Amino acid sequence: MTNTVRFTKMHGAGNDYIYVDTFRYPIANPEEKAIEWSKFHTGIGSDGLILIGYSNKADFNMRIFNADGSEAMM
Repeated sequence: MTNTVRFTKMHGAGNDYIYVDTFRYPIANPEEKAIEWSKFHTGIGSDGLILIGYSNKADFNMRIFNADGSEAMM
């Protein structure tokens, strides 16, 4: 069974990223999803995946995964 995940795709400065609100749509394997969804011909097509989620220090946190599945440093 396929679960629906609503996302927003944004671009700027020559990069495209997929944004997902993990408050509503938890992502179990973000590394795998970044690779799968970032493919331009078979996925959504992007430079990576950005997850917006819970933080105990601020309103939310943000995790960035590159198209190869590696997590970017901020």
